[in-house]
Amino acid sequence: MTKPESAGYDDDYRYDVVISGASLAGSAAAILLARRGVRVALLERRSDPEAYKALCTHSLTANAYPVLDELGLIPAIEKAGAVRNDARWYTRWGWIEPRAAPAGPELPYAYNIRRSTLDPLIRSHAAKTAGVDLLLGHQVTGLVREAGRTVGVRSSTPQGEREIRARLVVGADGKDSAVAKFAEVPARRYENARFGYLAHFRNLPLRDGIGHVWFLEPDMAYAFPNEDGVTVLAVLPDKKRLPAFREDLEGSFLAFVRDLPEAPSIDSAERITKITGTVNYPLHSRKPTAPGVALIGDAALTSDPLWGVGCGWALESAQWLAQAVASAASGQGDLDRSLAMYARRHRRRLRGHQFLAADFATARPFNPLERLMYAAAARDESVARHMHRFASRLIGPLRFLNPVAVAKASAVNIKHRGATARSL
Repeated sequence: MTKPESAGYDDDYRYDVVISGASLAGSAAAILLARRGVRVALLERRSDPEAYKALCTHSLTANAYPVLDELGLIPAIEKAGAVRNDARWYTRWGWIEPRAAPAGPELPYAYNIRRSTLDPLIRSHAAKTAGVDLLLGHQVTGLVREAGRTVGVRSSTPQGEREIRARLVVGADGKDSAVAKFAEVPARRYENARFGYLAHFRNLPLRDGIGHVWFLEPDMAYAFPNEDGVTVLAVLPDKKRLPAFREDLEGSFLAFVRDLPEAPSIDSAERITKITGTVNYPLHSRKPTAPGVALIGDAALTSDPLWGVGCGWALESAQWLAQAVASAASGQGDLDRSLAMYARRHRRRLRGHQFLAADFATARPFNPLERLMYAAAARDESVARHMHRFASRLIGPLRFLNPVAVAKASAVNIKHRGATARSL
């Protein structure tokens, strides 16, 4: 149920869980917890229920599909025109083009959908979920602490300060999380040696109508088609290029795109937004729990935007939290033990991915293992499918680089070199 900032409240009313942030992670967690019998206060600092995050890849990797399915959002997302996020990736060895095996199942997928569509959709779904109170215009200004643990939040509304108590406070409030700050959860910071700008184009022609990603070592770019014939086009160059790039932002952006291999024809498309971006987007990792506190989405881990994993991990972390803590949050178990279970799962599933992302964010060229795998994926369909599962975050680094996969890639590349030598 939506409660606007003008509603009156009893400050002594208790919830089981208070969630700060009603975008993807927070709304998903609220829905999944409430379905398990948890009473949830879902706080959103903005008063507009249609508010959304603008700076985003606007893409949900395939690891998000099971969460979307559990949330019951897939029919609504497809009705809104979301596009399956099939893609091809350019490398110096050619294009990696994952395709389903002739007699096999279709490749796992999720969707490209703009946050202006997705955020209001999932927030509305949360507001209609029994057990969820969506409290708009509520900005967390502090935590309520007792005996060394968090037992609620203080929030600012147009009517003044309000205290909301609960067994668990969840920070779903982004990379600059106020909940993490007030809980004194330190962040490990990794510098990003790339900057990024994006714009939206209508009717941008893309081969096969699917997403394109360019690995230019060290520069990057991607084009993801979304609903209503709109494509998100982003460039992520090395920061060494930033001074010259900023002298003429629009000219530099367009020139960068025109120089891409098999560049999409931006001159035949309609640009419908201004060029926006960021020159400094570091990666952050935080311990996802503290006494009485859990962090999900970007509040727990902010990765490199070039991989487009933030939305998928926001939804997954919300699901992991709900599965771990629902019983304890409603008073039927040990909350600290449940939070420890969530933290272990979060660390096990995402730490390896984040390590590789932080290393690649230094804008270094491909390392030997990456050269091996990317080259083979451009030459062999089975390796391309394997890489698709990793890029979709359905498998981790250890499975991606397992001995069988590395041996297969080595054999593909040796065979290619042999064929090339014979043709000379």
